[in-house]
Amino acid sequence: MYLLDPNGLITKWNAGAQRIKGYAEADVLGTHFSRFYTPEDQAIGLPAKALAIASAEGRFEQEGWRVRKDGSRFFAHVIIDRLHDDDGRFFGFAKITRDITERREAAEVLKRTEKALMQAQKMESIGKLTGGVAHDFNNLLQVIAGNLQLLARDVAGLERAERRVENALAGVRRGAKLAGQLLAFGRRQTLEPKVVNLGRVVQAMHEMLQRALGEAVLLETTVADDLWSTSVDVARVENALLNLAINARDAMDGTGKLTVEIANATLDAAYARVHADLVAGDYVMLAVSDTGAGMPADVIAQAFDPFFTTKPEGKGTGLGLSMVYGFVKQSGGHVKIYSEVGDGTTVKLYLPRSRNPEEEVASPDMGPVVGGTETILVADDDEHVRSTVVEMLQQLGYKVFAASDGEQALAIIQSGIKIDLLFTDVVMPGPLRSPDLARRARELVPGLAVLFTSGYTRNAIVHGGRLDPGVELLAKPYAREDLARKVRHTLANQR
Repeated sequence: MYLLDPNGLITKWNAGAQRIKGYAEADVLGTHFSRFYTPEDQAIGLPAKALAIASAEGRFEQEGWRVRKDGSRFFAHVIIDRLHDDDGRFFGFAKITRDITERREAAEVLKRTEKALMQAQKMESIGKLTGGVAHDFNNLLQVIAGNLQLLARDVAGLERAERRVENALAGVRRGAKLAGQLLAFGRRQTLEPKVVNLGRVVQAMHEMLQRALGEAVLLETTVADDLWSTSVDVARVENALLNLAINARDAMDGTGKLTVEIANATLDAAYARVHADLVAGDYVMLAVSDTGAGMPADVIAQAFDPFFTTKPEGKGTGLGLSMVYGFVKQSGGHVKIYSEVGDGTTVKLYLPRSRNPEEEVASPDMGPVVGGTETILVADDDEHVRSTVVEMLQQLGYKVFAASDGEQALAIIQSGIKIDLLFTDVVMPGPLRSPDLARRARELVPGLAVLFTSGYTRNAIVHGGRLDPGVELLAKPYAREDLARKVRHTLANQR
């Protein structure tokens, strides 16, 4: 507490004021109290306004930043009261200052925690919803896609019929992409991470990115020396980068410069405190910068929300950035957007550093589709999916048995029939779960190859969003070619 004369000059100064502000009484007596205000508040004349309000209304009360003797700032609750003597004559002001910096910081931490909790609850709800929808929707798409591919063989040579079948299959692919984006935003994707050098991954994409951007966009990639490794699902990070590049191209109207930067980054505890779900530590940063129109603050705040888009109707689903956000968060990383209207946009992805040795990433199998003569047991509770995949496998030359649940599949194996590969849906009704079916089947038939399939996997063969080591999975809906290649791959790996 300290006292002021009618002009704001300090007349008395107590020990509490000295403790908070750092000035001894001799330093401040006779000086103007505005010295404790920030330059920003002094520039707008706040000290004079505060005295005017206190003089007119009897009291001025405010919370704001103040400056100590050493130049540091603290957050204060301030009261200025007008003073009168016993005869009612005005003779100055009493000023009370409380340092509430810690209280303010605690309130902000609580606010951020509550916001993070609400976001986590929202994500959990969306994840459960998208997971349930994806399972049923992808099963439906699998039936449609499988029968269309079987039909394609029947109408081969009939140009009009082939075109209609291909148009229908294109619709299936769009539906599958939509379901995948929803799962990504809900952090329910199945990730297959590998320890990689992200710089090499991105540099290998240069030609593909340039084709997506068009000739009028200059693409520049910079990779830091001694880049750390990160554990990431390579296919997902490629898809995320492609989404960001296409968004940037549209923001630049097809003309401009796109810069992709990969570098090491350390996010400290101070940064982590103001960003929910972020753990301080070492990360590999992937930044995508464009020279486009930029975004105002209100658009940035909504940029990662599902179905939010600034594009005209019919030009985007609004799931591209939300998919990127969900993938990075599921990978244990962090996303940040920097943008100003007229100055372009930078999106930075931070993926956790891995200290494990780099792993080899197998190239996708694009060889010819071949079948085989082995015996496959198909276990799927959806009758339409089951009958479709059985026919597809039979057309590839395999001998096929079918079961509607885990117990029926186990009974077929126990009968002694020679089975080379168990192809089972992850989620089936009944007491025998698919992972347990696979375990017991391998006990009965050592060396049995197992291939799982699902439109959505949760906790059965996926933990922490990552596919369990050694597990082979074919996600629904899949094409005949994907099925053929994955079956050969699984059989060859088992051998």
